[in-house]
Amino acid sequence: MVRRLEPLTLATLGEIPAPCRDCVFWELDPVAARQAGRNGDTALEKEAWLSQILLDWGPAGVVLFVDDELAGYAVYAPAVYLPRTQAFPTAPVSADAVVLATGRILPRYLGMGLGKVLVQGVVKDVLKRGFRAIEAFGDSRWDRPGCVWPTDFLTAVGFGVVREHPRHPRLRLDLRSAITWRSEMEAAVERVMGAIRPEQTPPVTVRESTPPARTH
Repeated sequence: MVRRLEPLTLATLGEIPAPCRDCVFWELDPVAARQAGRNGDTALEKEAWLSQILLDWGPAGVVLFVDDELAGYAVYAPAVYLPRTQAFPTAPVSADAVVLATGRILPRYLGMGLGKVLVQGVVKDVLKRGFRAIEAFGDSRWDRPGCVWPTDFLTAVGFGVVREHPRHPRLRLDLRSAITWRSEMEAAVERVMGAIRPEQTPPVTVRESTPPARTH
């Protein structure tokens, strides 16, 4: 089994299954996202967002392939590129952190240790870019696939709550302890990574590379 991580680009975005591929929950503020949905412009908005952040900041995610097939992905970026963060009651995100917005492992690849590969890829890239932490908003009442991580998932992989809320706490992973986190949490990642956005359609075939190096 050959596993590879690629940066999220316009090419790899096209391999992500619907509806995630065209979702702009994080990329637009709530009003703009509703308008884009009414106009049928979400795909164009998503591509425009990704094109801009690629120019400004670089790849905003990682995509995981197994033997040339899509197995999972994660999207993350500084909060300034994710307007939805301001709509959460526990905002704002800390200035030294990148936001882990959304992600998933496709169902057919669960139980293979790929969750830890994906999350560790995010950690490695964020460390290389000089950030001190990753923060995320949790959903403590998560009961179905959506665009926000289940709080239980985040705590299981080493995040700690930095601002409490009954529904949407904000959590943080300090990257200074990333090496310890990787060894202690890899089993927990594998157990719970599949809880994020179960896929309804089979994965598609795709190419592969290595990264510098994103749940409705």
